[in-house]
Amino acid sequence: IMGYAQGDELVQNTNAYYRSAYVLVHPKSHDMEGVETIEDPRLTGKTIGVVESTPPTANMAANKLLRTAKIYPLAVDTRVTPSMGEVMIKDMLAHKIDAAVLWGPMAGYYAKELGADVTIVPLVKEKTGSRMSYRITMGVRPSDQEWKRTLNRVIRENQAEITRILLSYNVPLIDEHDNLITQ
Repeated sequence: IMGYAQGDELVQNTNAYYRSAYVLVHPKSHDMEGVETIEDPRLTGKTIGVVESTPPTANMAANKLLRTAKIYPLAVDTRVTPSMGEVMIKDMLAHKIDAAVLWGPMAGYYAKELGADVTIVPLVKEKTGSRMSYRITMGVRPSDQEWKRTLNRVIRENQAEITRILLSYNVPLIDEHDNLITQ
């Protein structure tokens, strides 16, 4: 299974091929410049888009931000409905919401696709609440040890190209010290 968060007990994980985080997205030159956490009081009273039942909703609830949030559905059939990442970025550009909190790879991709002039802030400085950053792996059946070794070798041998491709899609990548990877 591609794109599996490391640590789930249902499968064994390959080595991670990237690490990313949920992000705060807002228009550039906005009064939210410099906001790095959901705990920042400058978010109070803002209409922030967030996908229901994702880790950021717990942090937003703890900071009483759900009162003014716009909640987007978690599960949609993208054959008939656009991705909620795309909808949120479009809503922000149309001034229906002030900002969006969503999974970084979706935010980066749709911001680039839509030509949005936005700031994307990985939420890696949260002090309380749900974890916001994840190592992404491939999930392998527990009985497939040899396949896991093969995939790990492929990841290791192609890591630079994998990183280059992800960055070309504007995926916010972070290292193990929560620093943004730019090349």
